Amino acid sequence: MTLKALFAASATAALLLALPASAAELTIGFSQIGSESGWRAAETSVSKQEAAKRKVNLKIADAQQKQENQIKAIRSFIAQNVDAIFLAPVVSTGWDSVLKEAKEAKIPVVLLDRDIDPSGKELYLTAVTSDSVHEGEVAGDWLAKTVGGKACNVVELQGTVGASVAANRKKGFDTAIAKHANLKVVRSQTGDFTRAKGKEVMESFIKAEGGGKSICAVYAHNDDMMVGAIQAMKEAGLKPGKEILTVSIDAVPDIFKAMAAGEANATVELTPNMAGPALDAIAAFKDKGTVPPKWIQTDSKLYTAADDPQKIYDSKKGLGY
Repeated sequence: MTLKALFAASATAALLLALPASAAELTIGFSQIGSESGWRAAETSVSKQEAAKRKVNLKIADAQQKQENQIKAIRSFIAQNVDAIFLAPVVSTGWDSVLKEAKEAKIPVVLLDRDIDPSGKELYLTAVTSDSVHEGEVAGDWLAKTVGGKACNVVELQGTVGASVAANRKKGFDTAIAKHANLKVVRSQTGDFTRAKGKEVMESFIKAEGGGKSICAVYAHNDDMMVGAIQAMKEAGLKPGKEILTVSIDAVPDIFKAMAAGEANATVELTPNMAGPALDAIAAFKDKGTVPPKWIQTDSKLYTAADDPQKIYDSKKGLGY
């Protein structure tokens, strides 16, 4: 190698070492809850797409809905000395010890989709989430407007017990319907955000409510539980979307298919792209030391049968739901 070539090679190596983290490949560990719903599967798929766009090495660990698996994954990411950790927490409590370990290792943590107990707010860099209280309020306001002054008994399919999003979607809905004396939640039970459990719980509601004849509406904390509930209603000889109103949250493709068939009425969108804003925040933090706001809020939107559900289904079905 000539002296000139050696100098050029040395200069190139020095430049690469000096590049900010955002220009080199980042390695980020993502502790994902699992695939309990179509929305969750889409979040994983979209996260991979967003990471690929930015040439980020995204390592995803599926926790299968178990917090202990998430804690193990985070500790594994710390041992690997990743550049950052994304966490979609299955429940809101019990994170202090492992997040302190990440902080001591100087690895920034970003929460995706769900929040944790306020006592742990100093242990993560930012949270990219929707306003899940607002989502519940939008669902409740739609139902109140739709039924008008008619007496309406509502059954509620709650999300996973202990999950912040479940508590908040319940809180928002309760706040909205509390303004209307004609609306009343007569039964409420967890369906764990899954179709199978949503169907099972709805079957029990139908039996308990005179074959479903006394049920005016179903509110589900996610669309997957509602899809299960719709199946239960149909099997019981009821007409969901007509005899019994439905409103749920997430805006997954299958709820639009049900809407197009006249079997569902409304859904509130939760975007599956939480990773895009999170990746941008990490890049800016690593590159320039820019500290993001503690909460990066994503948009929510109400969809009904008036919004061409078949067209929306066609646009969403390829996203990994």
